[in-house]
Amino acid sequence: MDAAQQEATARARELQRNWYGEPLGALFRRLIEDLGLNQARLAGVLGLSAPMLSQLMSGQRAKIGNPAVVQRVQLLQDLAAQVSDGSVSAAEATERMEEIKKSQGGSVLSNTTQTTNSSGAPTVKRVVREIQSLLRSVAAAGDIIEAADTLAPSHPELAEFLRVYGAGRTSDAVAHYQSHQN
Repeated sequence: MDAAQQEATARARELQRNWYGEPLGALFRRLIEDLGLNQARLAGVLGLSAPMLSQLMSGQRAKIGNPAVVQRVQLLQDLAAQVSDGSVSAAEATERMEEIKKSQGGSVLSNTTQTTNSSGAPTVKRVVREIQSLLRSVAAAGDIIEAADTLAPSHPELAEFLRVYGAGRTSDAVAHYQSHQN
């Protein structure tokens, strides 16, 4: 790889960090490991070609162009967290991955039975994910942080909301929400 290619790859990974919170290579490798997949299977679940997934992982491409694929990535991240904490078995994860694969994306505010509590209300994590998805569908994380910085002097609460929900990690946003409920 020559210097120009290395620079382009570094730039793409930095853009991925701004848009998705981390380079896609790291994110996809974690999903592969946590869910027991290989690259071809992950590409199939996401609805990407294997070469496209490889290009995103290596930094040859920066952005996932299809919002439905971004939503599937988010759903897989949620599923991986559930597998890691033991609330979902490997067999159940395999079934859910098939459901995720079939999902068409649609509204980021759609509700599913997997993300509701026993009363039928959406879980806090699902609501946080929906807010994050909505914000990230209109701006990259870096742009959201910039907007928060601009708003901070006159609207500190809104700036904090944008930083936590628009550019932060889901677990931090859930903790933030729960800490403000009392």
